[in-house]
Amino acid sequence: MSQNLEKTYNPKEIEDKLYQKWCENKYFHAEVDRSKKPFTIVMPPPNITGKLHMGHALDNTMQDILIRYKRMQGYNALWIPGTDHAAISTEVKVTNQLKDEGIDKKELGREKFLERTWQWKEEYGGTITSQLKKMGVSCDWDRERFTMDEGCSEAVEKVFLNLHKKGFIYRGSRIINWCPVCKTSLSDAEVEHEEQDGFFWHIKYPIVGTDRFLEIATTRPETLLGDTAIAVHPDDERYKDIVGKMCKLPLTDREIPIVADYYVDKEFGTGAVKITPAHDPNDFEVGKRHNLPELNIMNDDATINEKYGGKYAGMDRYEARKAMVEDLKEQGYLVKVVPHSHNVGTHDRCHTTVEPMIKQQWFVKMEELAKPAIEAIKNGELKFVPERFDKIYLHWLENIRDWCISRQIWWGHRIPAYYCQDCGEVVVASEAPEKCPHCGCTHFKQDEDTLDTWFSSALWPFSTLGWPHETEDLDYFYPTNVLVTGYDIIFFWVIRMVFSGYAHTGKAPFNTVLIHGLVRDSQGRKMSKSLGNGIDPLDVIDQYGADALRMTLITGNAPGNDMRFYNERVEASRNFANKVWNASRYILMNMEGKEITEPQAEDLGPADRWILSACNNVVKDVTENLDKFELGIALSKIYDFIWDEFCDWYIELSKYAIYHADENPKSANAALWTLKKVLGDALKLLHPYMPFVTEEIYSKLVPEEESLMMSSWPVYEEKWNDAENENILNHYKEIVRGVRNIRSEMNVPNSRKATIYVVCEDEKLSAGLAVLKESAMMMASAGDFIVQADKSGIADDAVSVVVPDATVYVPLEELIDFEQEKERLTKEETRLNKEIARSNGMLNNEKFVSKAPAAKVREEREKLEKYEQMLAQVKERLAGLQKK
Repeated sequence: MSQNLEKTYNPKEIEDKLYQKWCENKYFHAEVDRSKKPFTIVMPPPNITGKLHMGHALDNTMQDILIRYKRMQGYNALWIPGTDHAAISTEVKVTNQLKDEGIDKKELGREKFLERTWQWKEEYGGTITSQLKKMGVSCDWDRERFTMDEGCSEAVEKVFLNLHKKGFIYRGSRIINWCPVCKTSLSDAEVEHEEQDGFFWHIKYPIVGTDRFLEIATTRPETLLGDTAIAVHPDDERYKDIVGKMCKLPLTDREIPIVADYYVDKEFGTGAVKITPAHDPNDFEVGKRHNLPELNIMNDDATINEKYGGKYAGMDRYEARKAMVEDLKEQGYLVKVVPHSHNVGTHDRCHTTVEPMIKQQWFVKMEELAKPAIEAIKNGELKFVPERFDKIYLHWLENIRDWCISRQIWWGHRIPAYYCQDCGEVVVASEAPEKCPHCGCTHFKQDEDTLDTWFSSALWPFSTLGWPHETEDLDYFYPTNVLVTGYDIIFFWVIRMVFSGYAHTGKAPFNTVLIHGLVRDSQGRKMSKSLGNGIDPLDVIDQYGADALRMTLITGNAPGNDMRFYNERVEASRNFANKVWNASRYILMNMEGKEITEPQAEDLGPADRWILSACNNVVKDVTENLDKFELGIALSKIYDFIWDEFCDWYIELSKYAIYHADENPKSANAALWTLKKVLGDALKLLHPYMPFVTEEIYSKLVPEEESLMMSSWPVYEEKWNDAENENILNHYKEIVRGVRNIRSEMNVPNSRKATIYVVCEDEKLSAGLAVLKESAMMMASAGDFIVQADKSGIADDAVSVVVPDATVYVPLEELIDFEQEKERLTKEETRLNKEIARSNGMLNNEKFVSKAPAAKVREEREKLEKYEQMLAQVKERLAGLQKK
């Protein structure tokens, strides 16, 4: 088989072909192997409603880098993929699909609706999976899971039964977040808070039997119908005499008590607050302390109900607000209306304003379950990268409320609770009991609700490995090693996985949480449908290739920080892939038909030793960076080494030896061997980031190996360290750069050769530089390259460049043809004089200065200043040449 690469790198031609090969050869598959150390990652399961977006692309690229790195290091690396049933999101999608067909979900019925939802899952569930494959992710597709598959469903049921048996799951009436559009409860984590403009309505509550009244301020006047008390602070001298009295509740015929409670802030507002236990979580707690009635004034769609609504019954909450404010005003109860901006909770899925309501729901008691998860951070069993996310995690856990886990939807894991239709007894069991343990009857109905989608994904790290069964996979691959996820789901998912891991396996589900930020557009805005600024990763892959997208997402990326996505950066990544391809193609062409053997140490030249040492150091640095999850820093070092050190310097340096193989075959062999070894190691370092282009090149470079992804990660070896030759080559590069700068500044064509003198007193450095004479002559377009200890024999007018430990001189007469240069400078002097005259003419013209735009006048003055500076330089150069 030919070792040559195609002339140009075409991602479309190789990516699908290579991915198919990897899958067919089961390179991603991991089985229990006690001779190897396991390294496990579980993929945050994307929703079956979605398609690949930049957040998925970043998240999965980071995971793939880690898994490929560890696989090459010899770990038994397992990356478990899967998808989430995404309860509410999927139900909304299917409901809307049915609406489009003119079908009402309720008329269809639960069973038929679930049939349609499973059809949806089969049709769309694999979309994101196939898209992830285009990214090149190396997860074990043989182990792909779904949160509602048989094994995961068994785990969910087991956890519910266990927690209920231990008293951690209970059913009760509590204030919950209610979405009036989706008509379901929500956990605190599913509520987004956004700043909204609103008002404080100040309302009078007359004190019964007196001519006094209390003034309260509320942002939700419609909840007045559910008020069951007014509260004041026990130490507030203004109100001590009225505690225990009754207030007339405006717009109703009810009277409510005045109670004293430390919840009230006596410094805020009037120091008196309305208490609505059924519609505010804080009021709910106050109500419990004072045995207040809980009056739910709303229907599930947030309309005012018949029971407490009176004339406002049937009105939408905002319609009722408007009507009640008018009535309060008319009846003299409205004191004033003050604009007020405040945080309002909205449903993160449909963005409807959430209504706090008291309802019967299923809850998980969180206080005890949270303790091991808190301790895990404090004792170091669990760590966040970066560490600052510890505080967010701990703050959430230390202030956690009981978790409302029931949802009033059909798609999801149904709650394993059964109600006796005769006596109301509740039996929690895996299936309906044969008879009621309380009354002995046999009529049971299962709870209609399903579980919060996060209840099942909280078990993901161990349910995917066979729990609750004691499988060999669970014993070997669990706990997993790293969880890679965005900072936006620490509360939703990370916290729940940690406490679930401790509660059901006795261990943290992973030891490290690697947090990444959001991918924003080039202006720093969050990508969204409403802004129309989303970029489809598949479009980027189609245009530039998966490797270019992956590299772009990691370049400059630091853990926990948001990143901006620019098309120019993708182009730069593609250019890098092309650079690697072209350099590799050159190396392979020069290797073609040659037997290359490892050289004797004495056959390696200074440049060979330098690049081997530099490569050795970059292997060490990149490995350390990857171990610290500094993926962006590691990539930057790989990029700089390949582009700058290897391609721009060493490949050029090696050309003299390769082109003069007949004169010195040992040097040529040493150069080719070094090129092959360093390219091989560089491809290995780059492979986790850009798997396709590196695999294709490596298959030509080392055809005897099965696959780059199955090869060994390079390791740092002390024997390649060579500080002396690194020092020589660093000086050499400074010298060549300096000479190139002189030639560029003086517009010297490459065809004009000049002698380069290097004055250096350090004998070792001088000897090393002298060996590089031929390469220096090629790279600096020199006629000769002379290294000497002093300045003897060098013309006084030589142009000089100072580099560390040496000075470089280039005779001026060898750089330029004096007569030709005089002629050129004279022409330039004439041109500049004309420009100055023209510019002065315009600026001395009063009409131009008074009528032209100020920017135009300023621009002309700047031009004049520039021309005058240039003319002074030209005259100075001409004066110097006149002496020749």
